[in-house]
Amino acid sequence: MNSNAVRWPNSLWAAVTPSGPDCPELTGAQQADVVIIGGGFTGLSTALHLREANVDVAIVEAAEPGWGASGRNNGQVIPTLSRPDPDDIIARHGAAGERFVAMLRDSAADLFDVVRRYNIEAEQEQAGWVQPVHSPGRIKIAERRVQQWSKFGAPVELLSRDQTRDMLGSNAWYGGFWNRTGGHVNPLALARGLARTVLGLGARIYARSPALSFERRGDRWVVKTEKGEISGRALVVATNAYSGEFAKSLVPEIATEVMPVLSWQMATQPLSDNVRKTIIPARQAMSDTHGELYFARYDARNRLVTGGAVLGPGDKTGRLKARVTERLQRLWPQIGDVSFDYVWNGYVGMTADFLPRMHRLGPNAYGWTGCNGRAVALTIPLGRELARAVQGVPESELALPFTEPVQYMAHGLLRKLAPWMLVLYRGRDAQELVKGDRFELLRWAEYFLASRRSR
Repeated sequence: MNSNAVRWPNSLWAAVTPSGPDCPELTGAQQADVVIIGGGFTGLSTALHLREANVDVAIVEAAEPGWGASGRNNGQVIPTLSRPDPDDIIARHGAAGERFVAMLRDSAADLFDVVRRYNIEAEQEQAGWVQPVHSPGRIKIAERRVQQWSKFGAPVELLSRDQTRDMLGSNAWYGGFWNRTGGHVNPLALARGLARTVLGLGARIYARSPALSFERRGDRWVVKTEKGEISGRALVVATNAYSGEFAKSLVPEIATEVMPVLSWQMATQPLSDNVRKTIIPARQAMSDTHGELYFARYDARNRLVTGGAVLGPGDKTGRLKARVTERLQRLWPQIGDVSFDYVWNGYVGMTADFLPRMHRLGPNAYGWTGCNGRAVALTIPLGRELARAVQGVPESELALPFTEPVQYMAHGLLRKLAPWMLVLYRGRDAQELVKGDRFELLRWAEYFLASRRSR
């Protein structure tokens, strides 16, 4: 990477978001009480909560704040994990799992509270998050989630098919799960707003300074970069899916226990008011139960921000546009012609069991990985807990279920093969639809023809 410039993806967020703060590179020998590697949501939230406690903290960022997954994602604020529910989490982690569930329950509310408290302009809309069910068999997912999250006081609701149709403006789904605390943000604006906030509170951010290694020297941690080093009493590694992207030897035990998978995002041209009022009229964030996820939300300019997956060589952008256009016209025939102004991608850190990993890396040193597509809400309170950890709060009071790193065998090979899981997901989705409703294919055919007629 050129140390003097950072190349941003051709994303909607990069196009519409004001520039971030001007941060220097790390040069020479520096010191802080706490050193954080990674200037995404987790690192920024950790720094924020440390500065609220008047702790001296410095962030070492490989590119610029928000350059990685934090500034590239869809911006949905979702207060659940992608697959595991409370009972799964507690069965795995016991009392620490219960504390983690409580943190997760409040994660979306915590994010919006931080945004309001510090007047961060992030195009935030706390309109709720809905997970519609794409086949009759998967209504059990929504029922289970409502039952389990209700036990923990989450503001959740089971939606009927009619309620889901009214909420989303489509007959494509059979019901759903709704959490009122969710919503969506411009994620890059949130990252840059957090960066400006922590700088204003007295933290330091060193940008364009990839961490090459860290080691324990005496009672301090020393992080080395190309042009300098910084030492601290405590260390937080917050690099998630990008842990091995700039220096493979930085933290291999974390980099090889998570599978970085490309997630493609795209934004339509702004929809007309008449059409927008018929498609997700109350502007909730939406992601459904397909293995090949269907998801969408609006930005502040009434663009529908969605995405998809694409395999193989060739014109990936062109093929993705065609596939997602067909999908949108099938789900919402009233949308008419669809064109995309922006298409971009970034890594999501996936784990085999869809649970995040929290680790002790040594005395006063912590790290984590495995957002599994839920980092926007999760990372804000997670940063708070990491800040508490490095301040000496007992583990029995932390919402951090610590484990030992478990690396993927043949990680490099599996990383190449992982995208092809999409074929399996598509097959399962299609098979379940046929099994669940003998008339489903006819109904999709009807939508398809209707969308063609509407052009």
